[in-house]
Order: sequence, then C-alpha cells, then structure tokens
Amino acid sequence: MSSGGAEDDIPQAERKTVTDFCYLLDKSKQLFNGLRDLPQYGQKQWQSYFGRTFDVYTKLWKFQQQHRQVLDNRYGLKRWQIGEIASKIGQLYYHYYLRTSETSYLNEAFSFYSAIRQRSYYSQVNKEDRPELVVKKLRYYARFIVVCLLLNKMDVVKDLVKELSDEIEDYTHRFNTEDQVEWNLVLQEVAAFIEADPVMVLNDDNTIVITSNRLSETGAPLLEQGMIVGQLALADALIIGNCNNQVKFSELTIDMFRMLQALEREPMNLASQMNKPGMQESTEKPARRENPHKYLLYKPTFSQLYTFLAASFKELPANSVLLIYLSATGVFPSGRSDSEGPYDFGGVLTNSNRDVINGDAIHKRNQSYKEMHCLHPGDLYPFTRKPLFIIVDSSNSVAYKVVHASQDLIL
Repeated sequence: MSSGGAEDDIPQAERKTVTDFCYLLDKSKQLFNGLRDLPQYGQKQWQSYFGRTFDVYTKLWKFQQQHRQVLDNRYGLKRWQIGEIASKIGQLYYHYYLRTSETSYLNEAFSFYSAIRQRSYYSQVNKEDRPELVVKKLRYYARFIVVCLLLNKMDVVKDLVKELSDEIEDYTHRFNTEDQVEWNLVLQEVAAFIEADPVMVLNDDNTIVITSNRLSETGAPLLEQGMIVGQLALADALIIGNCNNQVKFSELTIDMFRMLQALEREPMNLASQMNKPGMQESTEKPARRENPHKYLLYKPTFSQLYTFLAASFKELPANSVLLIYLSATGVFPSGRSDSEGPYDFGGVLTNSNRDVINGDAIHKRNQSYKEMHCLHPGDLYPFTRKPLFIIVDSSNSVAYKVVHASQDLIL
C-alpha cells in the first residue's frame, strides 16, 4: 500500500480491499505450506485440510479478479504475483490427483498452468534483479512439464522444454548461481524421459500414433469365460521404483510412470470453470467409477515402505486387492543357505546411495548381515492376510516364488 501522507487520501473502501486481500494471501500461504505436514499415507485424514485450502484459494482468485484495478493502484499487484497464485492452484489440483488417483484433476492443473503461459504472467520476472523470482518461474515450468507428461501432451512438453532451456540459460548468464548444474540436470532428465516415452506405433497409413497406457471406455478387455464381475476389485496400489541408472524425471522412473498410467482410465474434464477452483469441484466424486488409489514411492526406506504398506492394508475395503509393483535392483545371496526360507533368497533393494553402489555386482555381497532396505519375500507375509497381487520387475524377481499360492498371493 502507498506510504506517507498520501495514505490518508485512500478511500476507506479501497483500504479495506487491500487489507482483505493481504489477509487472504497470508492465509492461503499458511494453508499451502501446511500441506507439507500432512501424512502422505492414509486416504481420509487430509481431505478436510485440502478442502479448506481450496476454499481460501477460490476466494483469493475471485477477489483479485473483482478488485484488480484497486489492487493494481493501491497494493501494486504485479502479474507474476497473479501467476504465483494460479501456480499454487495448479499444484493443489496436481497433489489432489496424486492423493485421489482421479485423472480429471490433472486436466484442472493443466488448465491453470496453461493460463499462466498464455497470459504471460511470468513475462516480467526476468526484468527484475531477483533470482528467487526466476527460480519460481523455472519451477513452474518443471511442474507443468510433469503434468503434460502424465497427460501425454508431448507437443506441449517439447515446447515447454525449449522455453525452459532458454530460461535456464538466461538465468545462469545473469546470476552467478550455485544451482546451474542442478537445473541442467533437470533438462537432461526430461530430455531422456521424452526419448524413452511415450510408445509410438505406425498406423496402416504409416502415420505415427502415440499410444496411451491408460484404459479407455472402448478398450476394456472382455472377461474370460467363467469370470464373475465383482468378486474382487483392485482398490489400492503401491508403485515402487529404485533401479540403477534408469530414466527418471521428478522422482518418477519410466517404469513407475508407465505403471501408474496402466492403473488409470483416460482423463475426463470436470464440469468446473478454470477461474473457479474450490471445494465443490475438488471433493465431489465424479459420476463414474474411481481409479484405484495409488502411492508413488521413489527410493523409499524400508520403514517408509512398511508404513505405507500397513496403511494400505488397514484401509483396504472388503473384497478388494492390494497391488504392489516393485521395479528395483536385485539383492542376491552370496551362496546356498542351509535353509531355504523367505529370507534366504535375497530380494529387491528399495533405497540405495548412488555414491556407494556401482552396478548390481555390489549387491551380491555376503548376506551374513542383511541389507537395511532390502525387501525380502518374507517381509510381505503379514500382508497376505488380504488378497495381494505382486509384480516384481527385477533381476532377482525369482526370489519371490517362495511365497506360497495358498496365501492368496498372486505373482
């Protein structure tokens, strides 16, 4: 707000407008930062907090639209600040997708991120001598790229990568920063990701088609003879990734990326307008069957993995299946053991240190002591009390054959 004697000339109504905006802005930041403290596991205890956060951002977004002129004149509202609000709303929708697995919210995140780009909200950031603002812009690009990858919008991804590359070059040229290597690594990772995915096939007329791993309404496979609908339903999934030297971007390996899409239906737009995010659009269930709930765990420690497993097991509905997808480096025993139990064949390593590990050979060391973060087949026995489906994509997947089929485990 303007300072000095001129402040006395500001009408009371306009002063209240600025005060209300500052309150909503501070409240929105407080709630948004509080999202980090919410437990990542469990499906219900976080919903009310997300609802309050969406509600405040809804009010803030509408408020700045309705009082833009006053905020421009009296508060000095800048376009990058509007862009930051829109970016936070996009992040809210993206994180709501991660917690619900409903792909409709990806479309909502895409809408807000697209609006930032189309309306050039961050265009003036580079003219200010504030590197932290440029970093906000770079992070926005990285988040936008992730959403576009998940929606298979590869043309947009390539345009965004080119723009991000130019922004990084300008950023590192203008400021003597220590994070130049980190941002260049981001570019390398996304370039490798684009090269690895999506799968492209040729049509009969030799045109290239990008195939989707998601299930479409017309692409659902027919039931095999004798199968009955409704006996068991996939309700929860843990997707775990820790392979050495695998293509990844933003804590999503290429294997995790493909698997999470295989467990989703094609996105459908929500009936919400782009300038009206909030409780109503974000918490009402779409009028269609939901996707299985998923946890994406990149290099989890053993304790983290067991915590998420226990939460999924506890909340698994009746007549439902828990799926575990393991894409990880194998851990092998050094020799034949006197016994052949579920802890004698090794397993997969869910968390590793790149500086220590150099290839699979190091994992074939003496098993007189156990790898702290190795998930052995025996570690999964407690969870076979409910229907469990395991997919092991590893050089030591054979270790999991020791689990008996009589324990309702499908391998």
